[in-house]
Amino acid sequence: MKKNLRIVSAAAAALLAVAPVAASAVSVNAADSTATTTAKATDYTNINLGGSAVSSNENQVDVTPALTLNGKKGNIKASLTGSITASFGGKSFTANLTGTEQNNVTINGNAAKDELANVNAGDTVTVSVANVGFNFGSENKGKKVTFKSSNSNVTFASSNSNAQVSANGQTVTATLDQNGTVSGLTVVERLVAYDATNTNDVVFYNIATGQPVNSGDAMVLADSNKQLNVAAILPAVKSNFTATQRVTLAQRNGNGTYSQDQINPVKINTTTPEIKDQLEKAGIKIDDNGNFTALHSFKVTVKATSDVNGKSKELPVTFTVANVAEPTVASQSKMIMHNAYYYKEDGTTRANNDKAKRYESVTVAMSTKKIGNKDFYEVIKDGKATGMYINADNIDGTKRTLKHNAYVYKTSKKRANKVVLKKGDTVVTYGGTYTFKNGKQYYKIYNNTEKTYVKASNF
Repeated sequence: MKKNLRIVSAAAAALLAVAPVAASAVSVNAADSTATTTAKATDYTNINLGGSAVSSNENQVDVTPALTLNGKKGNIKASLTGSITASFGGKSFTANLTGTEQNNVTINGNAAKDELANVNAGDTVTVSVANVGFNFGSENKGKKVTFKSSNSNVTFASSNSNAQVSANGQTVTATLDQNGTVSGLTVVERLVAYDATNTNDVVFYNIATGQPVNSGDAMVLADSNKQLNVAAILPAVKSNFTATQRVTLAQRNGNGTYSQDQINPVKINTTTPEIKDQLEKAGIKIDDNGNFTALHSFKVTVKATSDVNGKSKELPVTFTVANVAEPTVASQSKMIMHNAYYYKEDGTTRANNDKAKRYESVTVAMSTKKIGNKDFYEVIKDGKATGMYINADNIDGTKRTLKHNAYVYKTSKKRANKVVLKKGDTVVTYGGTYTFKNGKQYYKIYNNTEKTYVKASNF
């Protein structure tokens, strides 16, 4: 039976307005010390994660805040916005963070509504959201649930005697009460106050060429057993690519203050566990030591996030394992019986302006692929799938039944032979029709290079 996982919050730390996709968070700034909320201490924010009763194998909840703290700079006032995402049972839902007037949201241990006036861009602070609780339903009473966060900057605290916080604060294990709930938890995140006046994006560069890139390639070597370790992936990325951001600094000399741009490095904040998760989602099995059987190529995506303004950039990187052979695709040679275009995988967009000419041989996959209501062969080159497709009707043809007796023609006036095809016979035709000089339509028949055609009106 599906249950609601709920975040309980008191008036000040209210995690309100829930949506499957994060909605706009309410901003709290230094000038707004009278912010109010209609939430009561008994209010619940319902987050239906689609989970069933907690079991010994399904008792972890990922509680990850996504808070944005803009520090004051010039005419820009400090503000705190954000949300908290709870993931359970394979689903994630988000609640927005609003309201700070009851001191349940603090910055450096002081009420956020007061401390925001002291936060400047670039400051590193600790934001705490107190009085957070969860409800798993009464059928889970007495069970233990462990809360953790995929954000390494997040820790937990608790005022609940039924909750045990780990020594490093990275997890908290709680025993659910008779109603299946736990409360009194505190979610803590260490943040850098962003500079909202800086609107520059993060840019990735290829270290070897010095050119900006939106995607990249890297090469690694497997060991003698054709194994790779997940821990080797990020160093390989960082040795090939770097992320930067343009930052404008205020400089002062004898003539006063002036602005000067400089390029700052931006840290790639993707972690090895996140890389492991990406590979596993791609179907790559990884053992307990982080080893996996290397493919000739695989892809990972890394992310760099600026500490200056919070902007991020993702870089997909395709890895080639040089000492692992690329697998070949089984293929066969076929004769093209009718001029044909090459198509992309959608079966409607031409891959290029080239044509596959009739009576030429083409190397294709061993079987056809249904695209829409038509069958296509994928073209194979040097054992590799090309992503180009040919309509199978131009190769294998289509079986048609004659509605009338028919002659086989060589031209519009001459018969190819003395054969008379009978009404009801099944004949294989290849590709579309040809228009002869007499204006009539003909299909090519017979799997050969001879001129053998039948009037289309006979089918």
